[in-house]
Amino acid sequence: MILKSQVEWVLHCCALLAGLPENHYLSTKTLAEFHGVPKEYLSKALQNLSQAAIVETTLGPSGGYRLARPTSEITFLDIVEAVEGKSPTFVCNNIRENNPCRSADHCDTKPCSVARIMWDADEAWRSKLRSVTLASLVETLAKDVPADLWKKSSEWVMART
Repeated sequence: MILKSQVEWVLHCCALLAGLPENHYLSTKTLAEFHGVPKEYLSKALQNLSQAAIVETTLGPSGGYRLARPTSEITFLDIVEAVEGKSPTFVCNNIRENNPCRSADHCDTKPCSVARIMWDADEAWRSKLRSVTLASLVETLAKDVPADLWKKSSEWVMART
């Protein structure tokens, strides 16, 4: 499975937005510049987050995006599904029906083993993403990012809000 590049982009954008003070917004241009990604494509992904009520937006010279809910209420799965959609990663086309030796009793009564394993894997993946919130990401970043880089990044962002 390969996710769109925009998933990575908006996860990083949400991490930045998580640090904004109340009533501050970051523009698409600023978010794109900070991450070095194309503004036009990032804009589409941010619109998906807005439609999913993950971010809110405002217009005007100090407009842009901010999180619509507390970081503890936004999961990685919420963000991934906003960009990728909620469709399962595996679709069974029941190719068993093509087997010239198949038995209708066996093949038509339950999903095949391949489909069940793939659906279980999809659910495990979604369960993991559901268990990680933006709040936990911020905690991890606070430990992983060197203090000087954290401060410099924060100052850069705040100068543009």
